Amino acid sequence: MTRQGNPARLVIALSVAGILAVFLLYTSIADATPSLRPSQLRGHTEKVSLAGKVVGSAERDKQGVYRFWLRDVQGTSRVRVLYDDSLPDQFKPNRDIVLDGRLRNGLFVGVPGTLVTRCPSKYSDKEQ
Repeated sequence: MTRQGNPARLVIALSVAGILAVFLLYTSIADATPSLRPSQLRGHTEKVSLAGKVVGSAERDKQGVYRFWLRDVQGTSRVRVLYDDSLPDQFKPNRDIVLDGRLRNGLFVGVPGTLVTRCPSKYSDKEQ
């Protein structure tokens, strides 16, 4: 004896699954932040993820905001960065970093809590 299901239940279940899939796709795309280098930053005023190398050391002003330069990993373009949060222990000159923020009046203003340093030993080939 075969059991026949109600076709209306199948249509409802597939509709709910389709709506959920569209919602998940929309939210994942809407939260995406483009990743740029300092040379690509000009003209972008929306929130972006900026990747580059630290130039020199960071200076801290009276309000506790860090100021430092970030340059392209391969190139000479650079941008001044303002970051109002603590710096990671691995933050130092010539270190690769990534942080989110916006370009405002020629300065890149970083979002607190988004600065991440890249450990060079994790991303280079091991010598044998």
